[in-house]
Amino acid sequence: MASDKYRNINMKTFIKSIFYDLTGIFSLLFTLTGTLIGYPFLLTASLIKLIPFKPSQQICTKILIMIATRWIDNNTFLFRTILGIKVKVEGNTDLPMKEWYLVISNHQSWSDIAVLQMVFNGKIPLLKFFLKKELIWVPLLGIAWWALDFPFMKRYTADFIAKYPHLKGKDIEITKKACEKFSTTPVSVMNFVEGTRFTKEKHKRQKSTFRNLLNPKAGGTGFVLTAMGHQLHSILNVTIKYPEGDLNFWNFICGRIKKVNLFIEKIPVTDDMIGDYVSDPEYRSRFQKWINDLWIKKDKVLEEM
Repeated sequence: MASDKYRNINMKTFIKSIFYDLTGIFSLLFTLTGTLIGYPFLLTASLIKLIPFKPSQQICTKILIMIATRWIDNNTFLFRTILGIKVKVEGNTDLPMKEWYLVISNHQSWSDIAVLQMVFNGKIPLLKFFLKKELIWVPLLGIAWWALDFPFMKRYTADFIAKYPHLKGKDIEITKKACEKFSTTPVSVMNFVEGTRFTKEKHKRQKSTFRNLLNPKAGGTGFVLTAMGHQLHSILNVTIKYPEGDLNFWNFICGRIKKVNLFIEKIPVTDDMIGDYVSDPEYRSRFQKWINDLWIKKDKVLEEM
């Protein structure tokens, strides 16, 4: 009798696992279908945008943003309605659409991007990421990122600069040029400050001073503020916590994760927050302390969520 009981439990677990895996496959097909439907329109607008005529380029930019927004809406319908994922949002939620934002967040999974898009799509300008210049050659996605004005940047390591000192500051020049197109159209630039996804192994390897976070890397945020600080109105400091489940993107799209908590802190960009992170050691040191203090607060917020 006892063995029958355990066999029934194992069978239920097996069937449940199969159900979730099939849900994950459906989610992938759902997203892929939406992508394939929208891509011809995106590609057409991208090609027209190549014509060096400013009015038509501006119209194409608006069309491309609309296509990307509808694509995110489609994915949000999948996550919220079909998979039943509930996102509890607290903090500053009154966010004007016509402002320029820098969005920073802790990073635990690829699903963070989906959650941020769910929460911010249609509330603030389209989220855009700084991308390595080489990523423009990624099939399909490269041209989509270019068409949507995702800024491509070239970063030089300290060793490379030491070998070729004449290139010092060149990466900032390239980034500033890429950001010039944001001077008339509001944008939300996204940056994961930890630089990589949180895992217990990475946390231990880093000897992180935080309980729930990896050590912050101030360079990326400082780089953005150096390149386009005077255009930015606010920093949105986002804290994401998944209170249940084995966190990975596959479990997220399978519907195994049903709840996400999110806290938003809106920080005005003031003149003292803007400087030259590359060439000004005093500003760099001050900014690194500011980011570290912000991470101390974020660690406490995660404990309380």
